[in-house]
Amino acid sequence: MQGNEVFGPFGDAIMNYDGNIIRPPSEADSIILQVTVGCSHNQCTFCGAYKDKQFRIRSEEEVAENIGFAARYCGRQHKVFLADGDALILSQRRLTALFRQIKTQLPQVRRISLYGNAKAIRSKSLEQLRELKELGLDRIYMGLESGNDAVLSQVKKGETAASMISAARKVAGAGIFLSVTVLLGLGGREQSLQHARATGIALSQMAPRQIAALTLMPLTGTPLGDQVENGDFLLPDALSMLKELKEMVTFINCDKVQFMANHASNYLPISGRLGRDKDAILATIDQAMNGRIALTPEFYRAL
Repeated sequence: MQGNEVFGPFGDAIMNYDGNIIRPPSEADSIILQVTVGCSHNQCTFCGAYKDKQFRIRSEEEVAENIGFAARYCGRQHKVFLADGDALILSQRRLTALFRQIKTQLPQVRRISLYGNAKAIRSKSLEQLRELKELGLDRIYMGLESGNDAVLSQVKKGETAASMISAARKVAGAGIFLSVTVLLGLGGREQSLQHARATGIALSQMAPRQIAALTLMPLTGTPLGDQVENGDFLLPDALSMLKELKEMVTFINCDKVQFMANHASNYLPISGRLGRDKDAILATIDQAMNGRIALTPEFYRAL
């Protein structure tokens, strides 16, 4: 058997995973099925999630074994998240067979979610995405990171703002819930507000159902982490991060989108509904910038 077996308190094997598993916070109660290992791109300078993994697609036998375990022991869980970072890269044949298998063996599951990079999304036709929705695909998590092409090039995202906007619109056209993640601070001090402004504009064109804003915390051992240690990348301070957050929100013109900047990495936990709560969110950021709201201390911030 490939990978690592995880054992419960009584020594019973509970799921077979290859390496550490990353999933969005909102998938905390989901059954995690690892259908790919790592990320097929795996070049982003800020990301350390999959640097220790060689990308591969797990065999149908490996996945079937884990579905069988879930069928025996996860009857109370109603969501499935397909890990790792690239599940949508599977062929349509593999995906439709997998979704039907989940529907048959895990009939209690109400929604299936996954990470989808822009390249994988664009590789699917609109009809293929709609087929996956019919089979249970409810939510795609996509990392925009920045709407600024210069920043995207510097961090080796392998995409442009336009290419990711195109992918987002295809997801929307298929009627699938799209959650988009962005990273405050990714432009460094030099491109701080340009990064924030372009990101807000790109998000407006993507029109996702959910926006998650995280704050960059450079990781030791990543290319960006090395740049910070060498002084080649200057990280914006807390006040500058708030200015970025305000600039980005100012330029987001979306309606009925859930906005969340309450990740543990953020200095100011904040959330609301855009555009309904836009003015209130901006007012809260102003209060924090003026010192009337305390920021999260550095030692409490985490990825």
